[in-house]
Amino acid sequence: MKSVGRKCCFKLVLVLGIVALAARPLSAQQTPAPASTTSSSATPEISKALSDKLKDLDQRVTAAQSAGDNAWMLVSAALVLMMTGPGLALFYGGLVRRKNTLAIMMQSFALMALITVMWALVGYSLCFGGNGPVIGGFEHAFLRGVGAEPNPDYAGTIPQATFMVYQLMFAIITPALITGATAERMKFSGTVLFLTLWFLVVYAPLAHMVWGKGGLLNASLGGKFPCLDFAGGTVVHISSGVSALVCALYLGKRTGYPKQPMPPHSLVLSFIGACLLWVGWFGFNAGSALAASSLATSAFVATHFATAAAALGWSAAEWLKNGRASALGAISGAVAGLVAITPASGFVGPMPALAIGLIAGVVCYLMVTKVKAVFGYDDALDAFGVHGAGGTIGALLTGVFAQQVINPIFGAGKPVGGLDGHWSQLGNQLVGVLIAWGFALVGTLILLKVTDLITGLRVPEEQEIEGLDITQHGEEAYNLES
Repeated sequence: MKSVGRKCCFKLVLVLGIVALAARPLSAQQTPAPASTTSSSATPEISKALSDKLKDLDQRVTAAQSAGDNAWMLVSAALVLMMTGPGLALFYGGLVRRKNTLAIMMQSFALMALITVMWALVGYSLCFGGNGPVIGGFEHAFLRGVGAEPNPDYAGTIPQATFMVYQLMFAIITPALITGATAERMKFSGTVLFLTLWFLVVYAPLAHMVWGKGGLLNASLGGKFPCLDFAGGTVVHISSGVSALVCALYLGKRTGYPKQPMPPHSLVLSFIGACLLWVGWFGFNAGSALAASSLATSAFVATHFATAAAALGWSAAEWLKNGRASALGAISGAVAGLVAITPASGFVGPMPALAIGLIAGVVCYLMVTKVKAVFGYDDALDAFGVHGAGGTIGALLTGVFAQQVINPIFGAGKPVGGLDGHWSQLGNQLVGVLIAWGFALVGTLILLKVTDLITGLRVPEEQEIEGLDITQHGEEAYNLES
């Protein structure tokens, strides 16, 4: 019993102790430090660390985008240069007679060197410097200020030096296209002087008007007449094609034309050249997106589809007329499709691209086989029939088929071309075409006269008969005696 009593007393004391402890005033108890004090002191440090990480991540993403875009643009520049040499050199080289092979190829090669130097001195600045409506300024003469920093007016994710060298490749091939009309009869010295002047007087103003900031025809940087020309329908193909026609008329026909047969000496060379042009043209058109973007993909697809349709269109028209399709016709049709889709490539989808290519193939075939025969001009390698006509067709059809879902160049939700209901764009395209035609016609005629006075243009008849390889360069393309 005593043990039981002691246990009861112990329990009573324990309960009374717990009650007394609970009844103590709050001030007497140990008060823990508020959790908010620790949290508030840590918050600025966490916020700053998070901000630094986000900033670093943003820099890494920007650097990755710039690296990807820059890589694509450098590859595109190389592809466009490949279009001149070896592409155009082989294409034109195979189309002339054997005695003129090296001469026509040398003209393309010489322009690769000549235009590069002119571009570095003043060409780039005249095309993309300043913000005048017709011609640029001299702020980038001698490539002053052209380096690793992007020019946000044109391409904000790649070095301006990359943009500069990419545009150089367009400037190289454009005058080289003209040599197709003057083939087999124009002096090398006259070619060099004329095309140097042509680059400064015709190409540079047109390039600035269409692609330069503030240019009269620029669709995205303040042009009065927004002409859609994604990769050079007006700047490259209309200008060179129309100038080629003027040159052919001014020089007159080749000795013996059209009575004497003048077939291509090697369609194998031309075939290889045409295939190189097809591949290189992806740099020409898809590269004009100026980024490794979905727009580049769209332009790539449109370019390929239009080219295929044009090759089939030309071949079908030829088959209906002659009962067979020729290799020369197929490759000529492909080039016509490449030309026609150039201004539209960044504005149209695959199905409109097929339509543009098919139309261009048929129309250019008629220009080369019918219109040329009616008027009797000697456009030796059909530079006008393919580039002048094809560029004009492509520029006008761009106004019909361009869509904002492909390229919202005028702003999100705003119509771009006829398929969007913006049929007035066809009027802007017509203005661009007329200005390009006018510049090429007038400028070329004046420059031909100037060049004729200084160096002369046409080789003597005996040199033309002997061939330009020997008389202009002292060499032969093929040494058949060895």
